[in-house]
Amino acid sequence: MATIIRNEVFSCFVFYGVLLVLKMYIIAIITGQVRLRKKAFANPEDALRHGGLQFHREDPYVERCRRAHINDMENILPFLFLGAIYSLTGPSLVVARLHFLVFFLARLLHSVAYLLALKAPTRSLAYTVAQIPCISMALQILMAVAAYA
Repeated sequence: MATIIRNEVFSCFVFYGVLLVLKMYIIAIITGQVRLRKKAFANPEDALRHGGLQFHREDPYVERCRRAHINDMENILPFLFLGAIYSLTGPSLVVARLHFLVFFLARLLHSVAYLLALKAPTRSLAYTVAQIPCISMALQILMAVAAYA
């Protein structure tokens, strides 16, 4: 393990990867708190525990928070795979850090835009910007392994 952590690019990736996972947990906690505040429960047993079956219902803001969380899973999980493999291809630390930082900041902005329902095109622009480092890493990974395929 100590050898892997000595890899500066991988350590940088781990730093941003952990921040992204923590952000996902925060979005999940926000979703749960909004669910409690709005009394809008997805499961009947939860509704019963919090006042009755009338609270087994959907709420637009709870659904917005839930979609933000799902969107994180759809985008951050592939980034974690790509970033880990990319880190092992021997990229420049400066370039790798830029990839990881751009993705992190764009996903952070995307979540804020989603939760606050900011006007277009903030959320879609943040999504698009976050895809650029992912596509770049994927292409660099493919070029690195093409000779072995």
